Amino acid sequence: MVQSGPMGCRSVLVRMINEVSQSKDVAGQPGGVGRRPDIHPKDGAIPETVWRIGVVMCLMNVSFVMAYSFSGLYLKHILGATAISIGVLEGICETTSHMMKLFSGMISDFVGRRKVIMVIGYVFSVFSKPILAISTTSGLVCMARMMERFGNGIQASPRDAIIADVAPRKRIGASYGLKRSLAYLGSMLGGVLAIFAIKATHYDYQAVFALASIPALVAFGILMFIKEPKRFDHPALASGAPLPPPKLKVKFSFKNFQYLGLSFWLLMGVNMVFMLARMNETFLILRMNEGYRSDLMFAPVVMIVLNIGTAISSYPIGLLGDRSNRTGLLSVGITALLLADIIMYAAGSVTTMCIGVLCWGIQLGATQNVFVSLIAEKVPEDLRGTGIGVYWLVNAVASFFADTLAGFVAHHYSLEYIFVSSGITGLIALLALYFMIHITTFNRRRRIV
Repeated sequence: MVQSGPMGCRSVLVRMINEVSQSKDVAGQPGGVGRRPDIHPKDGAIPETVWRIGVVMCLMNVSFVMAYSFSGLYLKHILGATAISIGVLEGICETTSHMMKLFSGMISDFVGRRKVIMVIGYVFSVFSKPILAISTTSGLVCMARMMERFGNGIQASPRDAIIADVAPRKRIGASYGLKRSLAYLGSMLGGVLAIFAIKATHYDYQAVFALASIPALVAFGILMFIKEPKRFDHPALASGAPLPPPKLKVKFSFKNFQYLGLSFWLLMGVNMVFMLARMNETFLILRMNEGYRSDLMFAPVVMIVLNIGTAISSYPIGLLGDRSNRTGLLSVGITALLLADIIMYAAGSVTTMCIGVLCWGIQLGATQNVFVSLIAEKVPEDLRGTGIGVYWLVNAVASFFADTLAGFVAHHYSLEYIFVSSGITGLIALLALYFMIHITTFNRRRRIV
């Protein structure tokens, strides 16, 4: 029976309004343009696309760790590169990677496609391995490293955004967790395979680099079968942060920086100092090899231990961050860096050095997600993409100077002193964090009064 009277009319009107609002996209246009397509039949299941991206990341990390474990040693011991030149190279590579993460996300938002940008990035990463395998000069090695980092930067933001595009909203966290777990698995597996490869090839670096090309090529083949939705309703740059509800897109403008807030810029100051203390892992490998005259197979062991530390800390810290004060957890991560520096500086054996590397991996896992989560908390929802973009820019600049400083210290003094400079910078970062807490607390109390 159709209900009549005022109550019946009001219920019909409410139902009509709801139907109209659901048929509009984030820009308010009719027809559902820009709306998240229903490409997953069950909201409780992780989509097949996420699994395929995870497998691609796993194989690419296998390839990366197999080659990356020995690239610094190959440059230094075979091609005669100095520590300072290796530091400058790593700084440029990491800076390039971070910069491309910003621009590739913006481009994928602009063109309305993720996969094509991913494919371009993976082409650079995949073909960098054969170039590394045939390299006989420092110039070719540098070109291969630049190609790899350039490609990594191009594919990272669109790759993470595809996961958010296809995953049910209630399973976005699980989808990102699955992706990271498979990536860490690939890194650890790559370290194990690197040990077998260097032994099987009788310490032939170039043969190991050639073998590292195989999983990369397989990953590229799987990538071709990954499907993406034709439309999406959120920016790629914000894919690493909790997704806000659909909203009007904000026009990119440097004027938006003023709306990010004082607490955000204080956080970026802390991040800048902290990243200056976090040099590239190549220096950990060089320290292990030269400090203890260890066998070359210990180079991939460093990467295995490092990824174990990152894996065991990432999820617990993220879980605690949802239930407690993230700023306090950030101080735990910085303290882990200081502990790692102390252990690796004073290490008298390979075992002690591995404990220091484990702590280094723990600080990586403890700080990466916390910084992004704090940004998501501190900036307005419609400026999260801008906030994440600024974060990558800060990382890019700081990474270059951190690796250059580490190379300078190692060249003019010795490798163990890079942990002294890192520790001093990390201590300054910890003090800056407490300064930030004091300023934000004072401002909060003043607003209450």
